[in-house]
Amino acid sequence: MKMQSINPATGEVLKEYDEMTPQEAQAAIQRSHRAFLDWRNAGFRERADCLRRAAGILRSKAGDYAGLMALETGKPVRDGRAEAEKCAWACEYFADNGERFLLPETIDTGAGKSYVTFMPLGVILAVMPWNYPFWQVFRCAAPALMAGNTIVLKHASNVPGCALAIEEIFRNAGFPANVFSTLLIGSSQVDAIIENPLVRGVSLTGSVAAGRSVARKAGEMLKKTVLELGGSDPYLVLADADLKPAAAVCASARLINCGQSCIAAKRFIVVRSLKDDFERMLVEQMGAVKTGDPLQEDTIMGPMARLDLRDNLHRQVVKSIEMGAKLLLGGVAPEGRGAFYPPTVLTDISRGMPMYDEESFGPAAAIITAEDEEEAIRVANETSFGLGAAVFTRDLAKGERIAAGEVEAGLCFVNSQVKSDPRLPFGGVKDSGYGRELSGFGIKEFVNIKTVVVV
Repeated sequence: MKMQSINPATGEVLKEYDEMTPQEAQAAIQRSHRAFLDWRNAGFRERADCLRRAAGILRSKAGDYAGLMALETGKPVRDGRAEAEKCAWACEYFADNGERFLLPETIDTGAGKSYVTFMPLGVILAVMPWNYPFWQVFRCAAPALMAGNTIVLKHASNVPGCALAIEEIFRNAGFPANVFSTLLIGSSQVDAIIENPLVRGVSLTGSVAAGRSVARKAGEMLKKTVLELGGSDPYLVLADADLKPAAAVCASARLINCGQSCIAAKRFIVVRSLKDDFERMLVEQMGAVKTGDPLQEDTIMGPMARLDLRDNLHRQVVKSIEMGAKLLLGGVAPEGRGAFYPPTVLTDISRGMPMYDEESFGPAAAIITAEDEEEAIRVANETSFGLGAAVFTRDLAKGERIAAGEVEAGLCFVNSQVKSDPRLPFGGVKDSGYGRELSGFGIKEFVNIKTVVVV
């Protein structure tokens, strides 16, 4: 079997890779487990030193990695460099704080000594997506490795070059052999990897369907999972919002990574009194974005990652228009090579339309009108997803109240775009998954929280 790396801007096949046989993949699991038996006894200082060296490599070769991401996913090089920098930040953050997060916690029970300790589980399978081909991996791997686990990576099949480059980073940073390994395998082999008794946990970022499949198999095998799945992130624009900066943030949040992000803004829920002005401002902001060759420094938005993804987004747009949505910008799939799609704005979106009910993974914005704040909150929660959300209002106390207590999401920002941050837990509720990545919460997902009592 062959795995292809394809340039989404041109359709050119960049390189073909041999997919691992089941026997080769299982042998890699064995090697990862043997590496774990030593790595779990490495001190925090050794693990931290390796992570800091990885951060240095990411920064020194950021341009190379950005070029690779551009070729395999269509990500503009300016964004690829920022992604490499963010990965370096995560490595340094867990190098600096991992030991503190995992210090034993003493609990007074009246015994001579009683405490909780945090021990690594073993081999962790990371099933990762293509949209942030470096960040998604490091977001999982940095805390898990700092905790003393080993990682086997099953990356998306369209980014094998990125997967192998990440393995090389960890190897060149001084991590012992097989502490981090890339498995060049397709999705059909994932169940067999989970069934291997040496694999102790699974972290998946991907679609709801993929999450359900992995959770089903992991549940059968009684293995810990962390699932970060899709999102249909609502951005609530309330009557007292400062509209001009709100529209600018909304445009940026919709077009980040060509709209191919779980936490990209998907639904703009705007109170009726601001509807016309918001539509005009959002169209102006999104229409001004330069689309083109992702290898060019001045490109803000490149192509989508694959033609099938572009075609599915266009289906959602066309079907919604057929059902009564109004097209304000874009909406025409360009002819010629590449998976390009223009910034698109639809308004008068209502329940039953694909742009209302489904996750839209691309540069198309859906504007939904709400009569008031109460209806805006109801519409925001009227989805099976619950990953990110944002609220725009001049009344910060009101915005905080809505963000903290009324919107069903794992992350909710006030007057700002939703972003991930190594210092903060990241994850969702409902069909957006469960468990958390990053921060002190994330590093404890793949450890044995062990009670020790000495009488």
